[in-house]
Amino acid sequence: MRLLLDAHVSGRRVGDALRVRGHDVRALDEERQLEGLPDDEVLALAAVEQRILVTHNVVHFPAILRRWAEGNRPHAGVILVYGIDHSEFDLIVRGVQRLLERCPSQEAWLDVPAILNRT
Repeated sequence: MRLLLDAHVSGRRVGDALRVRGHDVRALDEERQLEGLPDDEVLALAAVEQRILVTHNVVHFPAILRRWAEGNRPHAGVILVYGIDHSEFDLIVRGVQRLLERCPSQEAWLDVPAILNRT
């Protein structure tokens, strides 16, 4: 699967573990030129590159996803990490992997928001 990790999702710890599992991962924290990219532009980048966005930003992205849906603007899928600390790398990796196994085709993620939490 093609994934984009938002700035607060560790490219080194989470991204590398997902890469080992065969996923094509791009991580914002590994690319200085993308530092501070506004949230709308993060989702737009993920959409253009057909990558599922993985983010801890549960404050702003639900509203952004609503606006995109109202504007019939497609995205490649979003995984909102909720209630899991940024430093719980293994838990995030296992959770993302589990969601991807449940929905194993990139096309099936089109316009799908998913919540990754402790349960």
